[in-house]
Amino acid sequence: MGMLLKRLEEKRLLVADGAWGTLLQAQGLAPGSCPEIWNVEEPDKVRNVAEAYAKAGSDLVLTNTFGGSSLALRRHGLAERTEELNAAGARLSLEGAGGKMVAASIGPTGEFLPPMGKISEEEMRSAFALQIRAVLGAGVRILCIETMTAVEEAVCAVQAAREVAAQLSIPVEVMATMTFTNTPRGYRTFMGVGCTTAVERLSEAGADVLGSNCGNGIEQMVPIAREFRQTTDKPVLVQANAGLPQIENGITVFRQSPDHMAQWIPQLVEAGVSIIGGCCGTTPEHIRAIRGQIDRLL
Repeated sequence: MGMLLKRLEEKRLLVADGAWGTLLQAQGLAPGSCPEIWNVEEPDKVRNVAEAYAKAGSDLVLTNTFGGSSLALRRHGLAERTEELNAAGARLSLEGAGGKMVAASIGPTGEFLPPMGKISEEEMRSAFALQIRAVLGAGVRILCIETMTAVEEAVCAVQAAREVAAQLSIPVEVMATMTFTNTPRGYRTFMGVGCTTAVERLSEAGADVLGSNCGNGIEQMVPIAREFRQTTDKPVLVQANAGLPQIENGITVFRQSPDHMAQWIPQLVEAGVSIIGGCCGTTPEHIRAIRGQIDRLL
């Protein structure tokens, strides 16, 4: 059993971190630019984010590698630096997190498998494998495959994780989360994937922890968590946005306060969630409030 599952057995409830893009942009990262390049150009600012979340009470801190697959990095002309940028991102979180658990963030490639796209499953797995090999080489042993909407892409990422871990003979724990929207047919991803399908396909591929992130405020995560819990006994991870996005003066903002988010923690726990953190718009203050609420429940 790996460190994450062991901690869950011991503590029952764990706190993840919050948004990375929100904090990096607050330090000067231009919207639309490549966050991963800051792993080598602005390492102190990236390390600051991991440190801030660790100090706020996160048990689990992610890395600045969300768009770190070679397929995603090539849109910035950085595909040849995939290993360098991912290894640097992993090291910075390990340094900044102060002994907390660190999970490498693995986000979507931005490409599609046939029939919508031209990238083969083998090419997609290879792109994820290159990224995963780099973060494992830097010392990370937990992966967070997140913000997925196509279950086939998420499965490719989980399979790549399992293949690389076997090749390197390294124990690796894999979390996998998808982003759902409330539709007339219930909660579905942009690609039409329901919660039950996500659970079945990702479990079959070898994910240890399942769940949802982004796309919703914390209220909407309660019914999503209930659906997950009905179909799996694996730990469930939820990272909600600080409410639904609003456009103000051409800028996307998230207005849900730390206290408001924290009020929903008991309902998430009752729904069966084991790991709770934040996504877009959340800050160390949100995580501190969530930490306080969870400490009262333990």
